[in-house]
Amino acid sequence: MITREFSRLRRVLAQRPPGPFHFSELIEGWTSLPIGEKVRRGHDFLTAVRDGRMPGVTDTGHKDAAGRRYHWDGSQS
Repeated sequence: MITREFSRLRRVLAQRPPGPFHFSELIEGWTSLPIGEKVRRGHDFLTAVRDGRMPGVTDTGHKDAAGRRYHWDGSQS
């Protein structure tokens, strides 16, 4: 994912209340993306979260039918 995309995702997150979420909830048109694109974007996001490039987001380490769950703490610091 390019820097511009991470900036957009941060803006989307800033509008959400704190709490758990799935990455797919942040991407408009997610269901129409090819599976390879979903995998690539999801992996890029997970790597960014683990590397600390998505402040306020943590990987919960849990998955369910909708995929990996993240937690948004409501801050970007």
